[in-house]
Amino acid sequence: MSTAEFNELLLSNADPLRPFAVSLTRDQEMAKDLFQETLYKALANQDKYSRGTNIRAWLFTIMRNIFINDYRRRSKQRTIFDSSSNESLINSGKIIVSNGGEDSLHMKEIHRAIYLRPQIFKIPLLLYFEGYRYYEISESLNEPLGTIKSRIYFARKLLKEQLSRY
Repeated sequence: MSTAEFNELLLSNADPLRPFAVSLTRDQEMAKDLFQETLYKALANQDKYSRGTNIRAWLFTIMRNIFINDYRRRSKQRTIFDSSSNESLINSGKIIVSNGGEDSLHMKEIHRAIYLRPQIFKIPLLLYFEGYRYYEISESLNEPLGTIKSRIYFARKLLKEQLSRY
């Protein structure tokens, strides 16, 4: 299909896109931008259109995808500008402030719970949390792989029960 034929086909089927753009955005200016972006993408991807395909459906799909991608992008950018002299960015999504002292107490309690485990559970669990793989722990402790896996499983289960308030 030649470029002239594609352009003619595109323009003859573009009018139904305007009301669809308004229904998606609910804003006239944003609808105009969406419409324009859709036509641009259609022209840029002319080679992906195959003759005989329903061009209206193709255009509506392009418009819907552009709208969804823009919506996702905007929802991730929940940043507001601070008008103070330092002109820093404030991330409005993070309101929680971490309490380092409280975290330290929790970690001490977790470490205490780990070290109170029997040796057969404690050593494989500590090695596992240090980043060793099951087979490496199995080789270093001279134990079967299944035994190591079950010991780590039961140690984690006991810790979970003991530290259930976290």
